[in-house]
Amino acid sequence: MSFSFFKPKPKTPPEVAKSIKESLMALDIQTIVDVRALEKALEEVEKNFVTMRCMLCGDGESEPNMDQVSQLVEEVCKEDVIDLLIHKLPSLGWEARKHLVHCWSILLKQKVDSKYCCVEYIEQHFELLDFLVVCYDNKEIALTCGLMLRECIKFPTLARYILESASFVLFFKFVELPNFDIASDAFSTVKDLLTKHEKVVSEFLTAHYDEFFDLYEKLLSSTNYVTRRQSLKLLSEFLLEAPNSHIMRRYILEVRYLKVMMTLLRDSSKNIQISAFHIFKVFVANPNKPREIKIILSKNREKLLELLNNLSPGKGSEDEQFEEEKELIMKEIEGVSV
Repeated sequence: MSFSFFKPKPKTPPEVAKSIKESLMALDIQTIVDVRALEKALEEVEKNFVTMRCMLCGDGESEPNMDQVSQLVEEVCKEDVIDLLIHKLPSLGWEARKHLVHCWSILLKQKVDSKYCCVEYIEQHFELLDFLVVCYDNKEIALTCGLMLRECIKFPTLARYILESASFVLFFKFVELPNFDIASDAFSTVKDLLTKHEKVVSEFLTAHYDEFFDLYEKLLSSTNYVTRRQSLKLLSEFLLEAPNSHIMRRYILEVRYLKVMMTLLRDSSKNIQISAFHIFKVFVANPNKPREIKIILSKNREKLLELLNNLSPGKGSEDEQFEEEKELIMKEIEGVSV
């Protein structure tokens, strides 16, 4: 005998969106004060997230119905569910957050009539991105927010907003947090911001050159080894990109940044020394070195030559090329005249 008629009728996309909205709105102050009510409300949220995940991803037995997926995406925007998904994050349990992260990238990437509905929604509510950034200060949800932010950063308009927002400055604090996992996650987000969209990054660095590099210099001078190493490696990645060549030309004219690289050349870590060399060599090889740069190189000639003479990347395929570059740079330093 079949009991299939006892199975509840599957919810439609509008019903799923409405259920999610109602369960999230139930996580109000009154609910949170009442432990039992909170537990029940959180269970309802989790159940609705599972339903959303099945509709977006399929249930393991059948593929998702793309018409339903598109309709659900439209509904979560129309009903302001996107706003609630973000603002209610601090109240969600671990399982609910896990389901949300899985759904988040699908919601953002899903097109409806050639439009990214959820991305457009966030473009009209940019404060949601600020909220996600600030949540790095909440260790319970920091990693969830990081994952959601990096999905947002895949879209140039959202990445541009974060770079140019007041909240971007907070990342320079977050990457130095004592919690290693959160600090590393924050750095991953910064890396995506500075490498995913070359044109956006180039325009940002051009418009905010002084403010950005003032902050970045502090990372390069950090007492934390991981921060110094990651920051230096990332600097090479975005500064040596072709679209940022004008930024590099400006950077290598400044004595303060030459001094930073010279300090890093003396770092106790060989990895940092090698990374610093690859930026330092651009200062030295510049055919249009300012007089101030030449003075610094001339005054420190002997120390620099001794330091570079002892610098080696170790055995490997890049060893020969490194030695050739080092020899050229040492000759250039020897020939510097003020």
